Amino acid sequence: MRRQVLSLLVENTAGVTSHISGLFSRRGYNIDSFSSGVTADPRYTRITIVASGDEQILEQIEKQLSKLEDVLDIKKLEQGASVTRELILVKLRAKDTDRQAILNVTEIFHGKVVDVTHDSMVIELTGHQDKLDAFLDLLGGYEILELARTGITGLTRGCADVKFL
Repeated sequence: MRRQVLSLLVENTAGVTSHISGLFSRRGYNIDSFSSGVTADPRYTRITIVASGDEQILEQIEKQLSKLEDVLDIKKLEQGASVTRELILVKLRAKDTDRQAILNVTEIFHGKVVDVTHDSMVIELTGHQDKLDAFLDLLGGYEILELARTGITGLTRGCADVKFL
């Protein structure tokens, strides 16, 4: 089974995310992650989808997405030819005696402490999925109270394949 990251440029209309996610559910395809946001032009939204499957399934996903009326452009975000990132927020139980050690690990990974209370810390970290997984692995000795991940988002490198509308 292979993982594929697709970057879609779609019209920013009501129901567009529903149409796209509906395509996956109707066909029984799984979405590993789905992130979307309005582009610099508010008429368009960029959606990044990560899906897994064999070659035939991944090819079908791309073909079915290209048939949707709202989908204007599809790009495969291949490793090395694209830049991908993910954001996580991690809430840890943190006693006074744990805070410095947690802060040291956070600084090594270029994370940021965004909230501290008497008994917890919230850390924000952005990067490649492998980096985030390594960070969480190092925090294994601490109690993770809550974890939120945005899912992958990304763009291709360079400007040769930029679609102007």
